[in-house]
Amino acid sequence: MNEKILENKKNGMAMLLLFLALYLAAIGLTVFGGVTLDDGNEILGGVCLAAGIIWLVLGWIPFLGLKVLKPQEALVLTLFGKYVGTLKSDGFYFVNPFCTAVNPAAKTKLNQSGDVDSHSISSIVVNSGMNAQVDVDLSKKISLKIMTLNNNRQKINDCLGNPVEIGIAVMWRVVDTAKAVFNVDNYKEYLSLQCDSALRNIVRLYPYDAAPNVDTTGDGIADEGSLRGSSEVVAGRIRDEIQQKVADAGLEIIEARITYLAYAPEIAAVMLQRQQASAIIDARKMIVDGAVGMVEMALERLSENQVVELDEERKAAMVSNLLVVLCGNKDAQPIVNSGSLY
Repeated sequence: MNEKILENKKNGMAMLLLFLALYLAAIGLTVFGGVTLDDGNEILGGVCLAAGIIWLVLGWIPFLGLKVLKPQEALVLTLFGKYVGTLKSDGFYFVNPFCTAVNPAAKTKLNQSGDVDSHSISSIVVNSGMNAQVDVDLSKKISLKIMTLNNNRQKINDCLGNPVEIGIAVMWRVVDTAKAVFNVDNYKEYLSLQCDSALRNIVRLYPYDAAPNVDTTGDGIADEGSLRGSSEVVAGRIRDEIQQKVADAGLEIIEARITYLAYAPEIAAVMLQRQQASAIIDARKMIVDGAVGMVEMALERLSENQVVELDEERKAAMVSNLLVVLCGNKDAQPIVNSGSLY
């Protein structure tokens, strides 16, 4: 189904004035017909009276063909089930009064997405897992604005089997109204489901933190990709995955962003201890490396300046004392030795 834009229908104001003039003419004909019948001219009076009454009774039908569109709105029109075209730019239009607007997703509002007119009467939640709710709304217009879908957080196992909770925000818009209306049953619900599916497909390829011997790109070479450290790359892959799925629905995915990322509650405490232990080990390694370097420098300076001659046993004692002072968690308490080591 290819989109067909109706460009030559922006004559709504002229048709409105014409219909109003015809209504005034119908009133005049009705009055004139009644007066003529009283004067005895039954044929002319009957014709004028009948024409005026017919227009007064049925003249409201052409007004149904008047359509007003604001910027970034579209209207998909069908005539007795056949697609006739789309009104896609702002203006005042006149179309066939028997044309009907079609938008199966008019009553569906996505989570945190301002794509439904605020003139709604009531709303009921139809499926909290699909992030959609139904609004009783008479508008069949399709919004062409950039909208945001904020999917609920999902619990997904990463490539190491650890359960993580992740949420994404997807910026999207309708680019082909015909595909959006006719190729899928409800393009908003379709988008929500495809976002959930793409999120699961991509997240399961990455570990939460960088792990050894993990290939996240599929090239057979281990890399350091992770959900936490490569969020931009992960979001880009999620966007591309969603775009491939919703292209047939006439939708464009502008951007996808990770809005929430954490370990699942059942393993969060254990993983926090693991991260703390890793941080402590890294800190200790840095302290020991620095302490060893300082000890080496001290011994070299003492030897170069010939401050004191130390045998191997005294060097070992000095190294031990310096390492205790430099690597200890608390300040060392100095002890003055006035005697000899021997």
